[in-house]
Amino acid sequence: MTASSSIGTGPGRALIAVYGLFSLAAGARAAVQIAGRFHEAPLAYSLSAFAALVYIVLTVALWRGARRLALAALGIELAGVLIIGTASLLNPAAFPDETVWSTYGKGYLFIPLVLPLVGLYWLLRRRR
Repeated sequence: MTASSSIGTGPGRALIAVYGLFSLAAGARAAVQIAGRFHEAPLAYSLSAFAALVYIVLTVALWRGARRLALAALGIELAGVLIIGTASLLNPAAFPDETVWSTYGKGYLFIPLVLPLVGLYWLLRRRR
């Protein structure tokens, strides 16, 4: 088994499961928000939809052993959590409703902040 195909095995399966769950949770939340209240907070709801897309890409990349794609998506996720998290603290008026990444994922028990770090650790550790 090559290193790239082994990223979705063992503890990597837990990452796939968590990202799959987050894909569903963020996607469903964004869909409901966009369908019913998009005019209230278009930026926040669009960012939640974007987060859901990133989670979907990560789930598929980890499942298929696509290391480069997973690393890129993890970088985007981490940057998104840090940028949106900081922006939501510095300018709360710009975020009248929470996104998945607002206040560093507070609405999701800060898992969005920790998850990309765990994913990066897993992928970089499995490189050998």
